[in-house]
Amino acid sequence: MDTQRGPETRTGPDGAAPGSARPRLTVAVLTYLRNAYLAQLLPALIEQAGAVAGARVRILVVDNDPAGGAEQTAAGARPDGAGPEIVYVHEPEPGIVAGRNRALDESAHEHLLVFIDDDELPRPGWLAALLAARERHGCAAVTGPTPPVFETAPDPWVAACGVFDSWEAADGARVRSADTGNLLLDLGRVRALRLRFDPRYGLTGGEDSLFTRSLTLAGEEIRFAAGAVVDKRVPARRARREWVLRRAHRSGSTWARVRIDTAPRARAALRLGYAAKGLARAGRDGALALLARARGDVASRAAHEVSARGGLGMVVGALGGSVAEYGRPAGPGASGASGASGEGAS
Repeated sequence: MDTQRGPETRTGPDGAAPGSARPRLTVAVLTYLRNAYLAQLLPALIEQAGAVAGARVRILVVDNDPAGGAEQTAAGARPDGAGPEIVYVHEPEPGIVAGRNRALDESAHEHLLVFIDDDELPRPGWLAALLAARERHGCAAVTGPTPPVFETAPDPWVAACGVFDSWEAADGARVRSADTGNLLLDLGRVRALRLRFDPRYGLTGGEDSLFTRSLTLAGEEIRFAAGAVVDKRVPARRARREWVLRRAHRSGSTWARVRIDTAPRARAALRLGYAAKGLARAGRDGALALLARARGDVASRAAHEVSARGGLGMVVGALGGSVAEYGRPAGPGASGASGASGEGAS
């Protein structure tokens, strides 16, 4: 059962409410039909929690599988009962937004919330680095790198496409938005702004970009912690040209939608502007991709094909359309489609 929201108060630089001796921190994992991944991730999170001093850490598993299939995996993560508390909750409503908002609700009395996806593995010192950056900068959020780890060697086109590359920034740099696959939030500031993940993005992704962009547009800061690294696993089914181009199309769509949805006014002009920009980009990079293909330049072809497909997505998003990515499998026994985090956040 969902908990009630906590009081909407700002927290101090350490993430704790005034008078609180130890900040309460929840590390939330959204999962959907990835029990093998989850079974590897939870021990790593237990280890991370044990290495953090001065905070009370618990682990929250939000299971978006309608059958609640991750419950036994979560229950078995602490066979000796030692380590931080692990809380399992079942969120049957489809979509990544339902899972993320459930994590917010379950953390109503927490000071800090850290998101990590079930297909990620934190490197040593990840959680401590997030907390250190939060303390050092007194910011509302902290993010870090998410480099890819390919489970099978990608072909040259996929390796060069850039879709799986981790974004980088200088340590401590301010960033305008962030991926919730590696994100610490000051919940006092989130509550003060009454921020939630937008249900309109539940099956398309981009909810994290909208959420974090709204945070910075409200005057809060997101800082980049270069030492807070999580490795993002890339299974073979994603390391394919077809999947990459679908992701680029969806990303272009949500990129335009997020910017229009966070614009204070003149949205009609923005829609026309982004549609024109997307068409120009698609035409330019489509032509450059053909030239690269003719001369056998795989790397250039990959980059331009991804950019062209993203441009077409921008047109869709600018004109009010959306590209669904987080659909559910059809038919009994189907699996492997995306749910709360089935294809990763964007």
